[in-house]
Amino acid sequence: MITLRHHVLTIVAVFLALAAGIVLGGGPLSDVGPGVVATGTATDESAAPVEAQAGAAYNDAALSALAPTLVSGRLAERSVALVTVPGADEQDVTALTDAISAAGGTVSARYSLGDDLVDPGQKSLVDTLGSQLLTQQGGDAVAADASTYDRIGQLIGLAVATKEVEGQDATGRSRAVLDAVTGAGLMEQPADPGRRAPLVLLVLGTDAADEGADAVLAGIAEGLAAQATGVVVAGTVADGGPGQLGRLRADPAAAVVASVDGIDTSAGRVAAILALQRSLTTPGGAFGASGADGTVPLG
Repeated sequence: MITLRHHVLTIVAVFLALAAGIVLGGGPLSDVGPGVVATGTATDESAAPVEAQAGAAYNDAALSALAPTLVSGRLAERSVALVTVPGADEQDVTALTDAISAAGGTVSARYSLGDDLVDPGQKSLVDTLGSQLLTQQGGDAVAADASTYDRIGQLIGLAVATKEVEGQDATGRSRAVLDAVTGAGLMEQPADPGRRAPLVLLVLGTDAADEGADAVLAGIAEGLAAQATGVVVAGTVADGGPGQLGRLRADPAAAVVASVDGIDTSAGRVAAILALQRSLTTPGGAFGASGADGTVPLG
């Protein structure tokens, strides 16, 4: 049996190796595989819960202290559009914003999705608006055959993101989309949208545990990925496994976005930053507490 203490110590060992530069010796960095195993003893298995809690708290504090060093320069001169799903924990959002800053990056703006946008019962509203905007946009900015939520995701992506890694100024078309989506109450208008960002961090909120809601999330994530250089979908430890993020990972949309569960921990927030960096060149990947591709991406 692998105890919480063993799991946390494994994460600490990985991060300490990263901080010391051990993995930097031989060309491009590779991903941590999912098969990191720790062995337990009878004494470990029978340790009192209070000991496990104390160990977890200590190691989380150590990772919090190490985090600025671990992420320093990872997002230098890069901007991130922060998109939040209704119910996203504000403390987690603030901590992620701070982590982006510590990594040398900037948050171009925060875009808060509205309840109606993620409510399957409001699909008609989303579909109508998406069709109207598609007609107004013209050209090939958005795929004509996209599904309802893929299409609205692409439209929002057009307004907030870009394929240019340096970022890109807003255009008349991108402003028109932003005004229309926020005017319909599907997203909050940020005070200062700023430039469109190459990276998008989509932070999960309340898990409706509903197939319809899962399809909405997958469509929006896939649509954002069509317009951005890289997209990372992030959730808490509880969102992994059978949770909302775990279910997204089983959807074909997961192939074009990276995912991280555990942003309610110091380790998870570091993993989110490293996943954003990786997404500048490599799409996809499942990382975090239950990530199939490892605890953290190292490349």
